[in-house]
Amino acid sequence: FYLAVPIVENLFLEDVMEWLDFHEIRYIQNVKFTGESGYDHVFDFAIPKSRTQPERLLRAINRPVRDTAESFAWAWVDTREVRPPDSRAYAILNDSEKAISSAISEALHSYDIQPVSWSQRETYLEELAA
Repeated sequence: FYLAVPIVENLFLEDVMEWLDFHEIRYIQNVKFTGESGYDHVFDFAIPKSRTQPERLLRAINRPVRDTAESFAWAWVDTREVRPPDSRAYAILNDSEKAISSAISEALHSYDIQPVSWSQRETYLEELAA
């Protein structure tokens, strides 16, 4: 079981990458930024600024639970001040096997992180592809 968890997480990350590639959304993978605290934070994908959209930072969260939401919120809050002021954060949440708790979505929203349920990803296609 210990080995199965990273493999499953990697599979979801691969699914997200394949979706981005399929829709020709340009991105940089595994981007590391140093936050105000001096800690480094890794985002799974960074979509560069375009004429119509600001920089977008994405994290694929296979298990959307309190701990993973808190971890992403901390990374975003800590790095936000060192990124362009209009940058946006997106949490791509795996809801393939279990519905996302409204508490998770609300917590992410409260830190200006856009929760994107995997089943609803097409809703955000235009925003991410621009």
